[in-house]
Order: sequence, then C-alpha cells, then structure tokens
Amino acid sequence: MFWSAAPAAADSTPRPSSLDEAQQTADHAAGWIEENWSTWLSNGLRIILIVVIAVVLRSLIRRAITKLIARMNRTAQAMEGGLGGLLVNAERRRQRSEAIGSVLRSVTSFLIMGTAALSVLSTLKIDLAPLLASAGVAGVAIGFGARNLVTDFLSGVFMILEDQYGVGDEIDAGVAQGTVVEVGLRVTKLRGANGAIWYVRNGEVKRIGNLSQGWAMAEVDVTLRYDEDLDRARDVMTAVGEEMSKTAPWDEKLWEPVEVMGLDSVSLDSVVVRVQAKSAPGEAGAVARELRWRIKRALDAADIRMGPPPSAADEEQAAADPAAAVAAPSALGNPASPQSLATAPIPPGATLGK
Repeated sequence: MFWSAAPAAADSTPRPSSLDEAQQTADHAAGWIEENWSTWLSNGLRIILIVVIAVVLRSLIRRAITKLIARMNRTAQAMEGGLGGLLVNAERRRQRSEAIGSVLRSVTSFLIMGTAALSVLSTLKIDLAPLLASAGVAGVAIGFGARNLVTDFLSGVFMILEDQYGVGDEIDAGVAQGTVVEVGLRVTKLRGANGAIWYVRNGEVKRIGNLSQGWAMAEVDVTLRYDEDLDRARDVMTAVGEEMSKTAPWDEKLWEPVEVMGLDSVSLDSVVVRVQAKSAPGEAGAVARELRWRIKRALDAADIRMGPPPSAADEEQAAADPAAAVAAPSALGNPASPQSLATAPIPPGATLGK
C-alpha cells in the first residue's frame, strides 16, 4: 500500500499546461512590441524620408546637368554659322560637353546615394567603423590593381576640362599622330594619315601638340641655282601668292598674304628660298602642296631653273659619242653573206675535241 500511494501523491502536484505557456509567450511578445513599436515606426519613417530625399535630389541635379549640357550644345550650333564656325567645332564641343555631363552625373549619383546609404545604416544602429575600414582597404587594393585605369580616367577628365584637344583637331600625341575622331574618358581615337585608327590611352599621353588651334603655318622651301636672279624669282613667287590668295577655295584658307621670307640656306651650287603662308587650322598641308605646284609652274614659265646644276660627270656622259655604245657590224649578222653560208651547224651528238 505504501509503495502504491507514493506515485499518487507525486502526480497530484499542478503542472503548467501548453496553453498557459503559449499565453505567457504571447504576453511577452506583445509587451516587447508595445515597448519598441514607436522606435520602429520612427526609424522606418526616417529611412523612407532619407531615400525619398536622395532620389528627388539626385533626379533634380541630373536634370539640371542635362539642361546645362543641352544649352551648351545649342550655343555651339548657333556659333557654327558665322565666324565662330571657323573657331568652334560643333561636334567637338558636343562631345566635350557630353563627357563633362557624364562625369558630373556619375559623381553626383555616387555622392548622393552613398550619403543616403550611410545615413540609413546609421539609423539602423549599425556600426559604420568596420564597414568604412573595409571599404578603405578594398579601395586601396583596387587602386593598386587598376592604377592604369585610374590614371587613364583622371588624365581624360583633365584633358576634357582643359580643352586640350577635341574632335576634328590634328594632334601629335607622341605615340601617334592624326585627326581626333572621338574623345573618351579613358581612350582617345585618332585617324592616321594612311587611314588607320589609333586608340591612345589617355594615361600614356605625356605631351600633346595641337596643330588645329588658332592658325597653322605652311612653309615651302624652293631650291634655285646659284646663278639665278633672286630678285626676279622673288617677284615671280610673290605674284603666285597674290594670285592664289584671290582664287577659291584658297582665299578662305589663306589668312594672310603669302610671304617670301628670303634665303634660308646658301651652298656652292644652289640657294634655298623659304616661302611662308599663314592658313586656317588644319589646312597647312593642303596650302603648302598647292603653293609648290603653282611656284613650280611659274618658275618654269619664267625660265628660272630650279635645283643644283648637273655635275661634271653627268655633263661628260651627255657629251660622249652616242655611237660609242653600239657594237661593230658583223658579217655573220646577215644570213645571205658568204661567211654565214660557209658555216655549217654542229650535228646532234657530236663532241668537240680537246
């Protein structure tokens, strides 16, 4: 009896049911939510406000930059019709303004959205020190790994901002020379004299010679014989320059009268006369070629000899007997001659004696 009563006494103690436990858990959760709902609501509203302000501010600034770029393009098109069209290339200015606008939009988006992201993380009580430290280390590593890319990008930005060259300019970039086809933040595209397209990284350009800004100088060196009348030759070349400056289309390409500068060098048998002409940017080569053509024809018409006189060896060769190089006549050259008839062909298979 004793052993059977003991378990009955133990089972009579009250135990919490599963329903009671669920009720207590629900009460605790409700209390926790009641204590923190105001904090959640304020943080949520703050995050939404930060995101909305960032998106609206980014949209307004990007729209303002786009309008500014469009105004710059309209100004370039308006200047293209008059004298400004000689100095301002509309396509060049359009690409330059578009590149600047792209850089400004990218920088604006990065700054605004980056600041908004940091503000949201700060609102969520997230420690930003480890994150910023990791971002700094990652930035340094990427900078070392992509230093050439960063160098090209920064060089392109400064080239565009300083307007060192643009589309249509004839430039000498050191590693290549040609006409600028496209200007980018990382690569500049050039078309060479033979039609080849050169892609030049902006970071590789150490010096730039722009042949299309302001004006160009066409130079022509004319070699005359030492005994020619220089005053008469100068009058002929001056007349050629005056005639060329009145003929289309050279009257627009020549910005100043053609000048005969004088003797550039003197030797024992010839003299070199230099002729210069200030031309429009990029037209120096065409002006120089046309000037050489006209000067050559005018000097020939005036019977003014160009180049050094022939050497003594050339004169002796010209004065030699022209029949000296002709071979003497041979009787065997005539098939009907007795000598040719007396000859007999060698029979096949015959061998010549020693």
